[in-house]
Amino acid sequence: MAAADLVEAYLAELPGESRRLADAEWGLTVPADAAAGWPLHIGLRLAEGLLTARAPVLDAEAGVDPWMLLRWNRQTRMVRFGCTQSGETWVHADLPVAAVDARGLDRLLGLVCEGAVAARYCVGARDHEAPQSGWLEPGG
Repeated sequence: MAAADLVEAYLAELPGESRRLADAEWGLTVPADAAAGWPLHIGLRLAEGLLTARAPVLDAEAGVDPWMLLRWNRQTRMVRFGCTQSGETWVHADLPVAAVDARGLDRLLGLVCEGAVAARYCVGARDHEAPQSGWLEPGG
């Protein structure tokens, strides 16, 4: 089965809202109750031998120090954080097309969600609004 068909079938089985955006591109919305208080909108794209997942995690008002993202990136596996010029924090992950199957997709999306939730909780813990996730330390 082609990678695009595997992604399509996998997304159809997930709770939440998924949609096909274009050829080899999808969107998935993880509900707020599973993503630390507000929906997580993940974009997926198959191109150049990779399935890429990207999601905005925190807006610029969250006040994440862009240098902190470099420290967080040393604590993650498969995922990484980035920052836009306007200050939004994003989580990114890639999976080689050869590894696209139900297990690989589950791991990819699980780690994207775990990273997003950890970052959101980290900022919340800094402001005493949410418990620490244990994956990323507030301010550390």
